[in-house]
Amino acid sequence: MEKSVMNTNRMTGLTAILIILLNMAVGSGQTSRNNVIEFILSTYSARMFSDKPVTDNEIEQILKCGIKAPSARNSQPWKFTVVRDMTKVNSLFRSINDGNVVIIVSGLETEPQRMNVDFDCALATENMCIAAQGLGLGARIYTGPVRRIDAETIKILEIPDGYRVVALLRIGHLDTGADAVTSASPRKTMDELVNYTE
Repeated sequence: MEKSVMNTNRMTGLTAILIILLNMAVGSGQTSRNNVIEFILSTYSARMFSDKPVTDNEIEQILKCGIKAPSARNSQPWKFTVVRDMTKVNSLFRSINDGNVVIIVSGLETEPQRMNVDFDCALATENMCIAAQGLGLGARIYTGPVRRIDAETIKILEIPDGYRVVALLRIGHLDTGADAVTSASPRKTMDELVNYTE
C-alpha cells in the first residue's frame, strides 16, 4: 500500500513539474515572439566598425542562419564565400577595417525555371545580417560594389564556378562611438509605404 501511495505521489510531483515546465515554455515562447519583433525594429545598417576580429564561432553561427533561409522549392541556390583578408575586397569598399569579415553571397548563374535566385540569395543575406546583429555585431549589406566584380576579382575572391555574386555582407564589431540613433538612416513612415485594399 505504501509503495502505491509513494508511486502516486511521485507521479503527481512529476506531473506538476511537467506542467510548470510547459507553462514556462509557452510563456517564454510568447516573450520570444515579442522579443524578435522588438529586435528587428531596433536593427540598423552599421557604418562605423572597429578592428576587433570577428571570431570563427560567430561566423559559423551566422552562416548557419544563412543556410536556414527559405528558397523556392528548397533549392538553396547560394554559396557563401567568407573573406577575412581585407586586401582582397579593398577595391570594392571605400574603407574597410582589419578584423572585419565579408561574406560574399553568390547565386547560380543558370536560373532554373520558376526560380528567382536573387530573391533567394537576398533572404539568406538578410538572415545572416540579422544573426550578426543578434550576436551584438555590426552588419551592412552591399549590392552596389557587385558591379565592380570582374573576372579577375572573381578569381581573387575564389567564387565557385557556375555562381555569380549577388550581395556582400560586411560584419564587424561596432565602433564604440556608434549608436543606433546616430548611425541609423531615417525610415519612411507607414503612410508613405503601405496601402490597404478592401
